[in-house]
Amino acid sequence: MGSSQKAILSYAGDLPNICSLIGLLCSVLAIYFAIIGQFHGAMIGMIWAVFFDWSDGILARHVKGRTKDQGLYGAQLDSLIDIVSFVICPAIVLLSYGHFSPWFIPGAFVIVATGVIRLSYFNVFGLVDKSTYMGFPLDNNVIILVFTFLFSGLFSHTAFSILIYILLMLAAVLNVAPIKTPKFAGRWYYALIAYTVTISVIFVWQWSLS
Repeated sequence: MGSSQKAILSYAGDLPNICSLIGLLCSVLAIYFAIIGQFHGAMIGMIWAVFFDWSDGILARHVKGRTKDQGLYGAQLDSLIDIVSFVICPAIVLLSYGHFSPWFIPGAFVIVATGVIRLSYFNVFGLVDKSTYMGFPLDNNVIILVFTFLFSGLFSHTAFSILIYILLMLAAVLNVAPIKTPKFAGRWYYALIAYTVTISVIFVWQWSLS
């Protein structure tokens, strides 16, 4: 039975899975920039991670001849990458912006705990229907966080750290709340492309001025 199994990396070479891995690279870069305190770079990495997360599913639906095993592998890969992109990465952003103060550790734990709880639930039960999630999707947390960081210059560091702390805690509650939220698809993908490019340009510009 084992001899009929393909090599591990043979599944990673599938086009949608390559797209997922590019998103993971964006998240790793975001974590790096967050740790060194370059939050403009972190936000650019995070929003591109969302873009590639949306794109891999679209590619998976349009690539012809994709096997069932490739699809199952891709679903697991996507979920594990979501933990890095939409759970670990925001937690590190919060910790780093708070100068790794012990006061920010409970917040980071809440982000990670609710994130893995939500993903575990989704992996077992999936969507409520074809276009509805139970709870607030994790990628939306990042979209809102990135937008909020556009205005970080209007606040003192302390005030903004409190603001994103509260924002991420509210998002964490919504992630596991028994509420139904729509799944953005179709034309929303083109809106995400425009949002990603526009917000990246703005952050590059702000970064150049800092």
